[in-house]
Amino acid sequence: MSRVAIVTGAARGIGAAVVERLAADGWRVVAVDICADIPGATYPLGTRDQLAALAEKWPVSVRDVVADVRDEAAIRQAVAVAETEFGGLDAAVAAAAVMAGGQPLWETSNDEWDALFDVGVRGVANLARAAVPLLLQRPQPRTGRFVALASSAAHRGLYHLAGYNAAKHAVVGLIRGLATDLRGTGITATAVSPGSTRTDMLTATAAYYDLPDVEEFSQHQLVERLLEPDEVAAAVCWLCSEQASAITGTVVHADGGFTA
Repeated sequence: MSRVAIVTGAARGIGAAVVERLAADGWRVVAVDICADIPGATYPLGTRDQLAALAEKWPVSVRDVVADVRDEAAIRQAVAVAETEFGGLDAAVAAAAVMAGGQPLWETSNDEWDALFDVGVRGVANLARAAVPLLLQRPQPRTGRFVALASSAAHRGLYHLAGYNAAKHAVVGLIRGLATDLRGTGITATAVSPGSTRTDMLTATAAYYDLPDVEEFSQHQLVERLLEPDEVAAAVCWLCSEQASAITGTVVHADGGFTA
């Protein structure tokens, strides 16, 4: 029987790579994205066409759902698609996030702060509140998984990105608490902290620093190159697997050695 996952932030970047890997491994996936721009994020976010392309590529395995992670009711409806279309849920991946910053904390606008925390933290919590009850409906012994995308920014201060630092640090704390709440259930909760990964978000970050080329970020990683979204997705998807049963309440650093 195929395992079932829901992935937010799925239109592009690491979220899309997670959907692709899971589908290729035989999972059934509900791919969720807001498919719209929001105040506080000064760069274009994923589009409806990008999200639809995943479902078109995997017509049997993937269902695309437009929903805003900031809206708890909308996320509950998206999670319900996993049950109605695929019969339940085995993993939830919170990949939705935005980048905002480029100035000192005291000059950060309310829109930027709200975007960082409403999408990157509240969105993770909303997915957990909606998905965990469905994960708990699986019979014992359970192998449910909840995985959130944090960031290397959760573990090291970044210049002019204090709000992003704080939001990603909050994700790590949320995961530690969630894992403790899930104690003894068979369901694990983990975070993955990527380093500089070749995504639209990294391009936006380069613009904050007036960098002409995202490749300059590679200098801060021991692998001396940018990561590809699929490399980070590989870590996420392994954590979603039954083989990752010993990992919970902690962070996997898929960061190319940034935090070494």
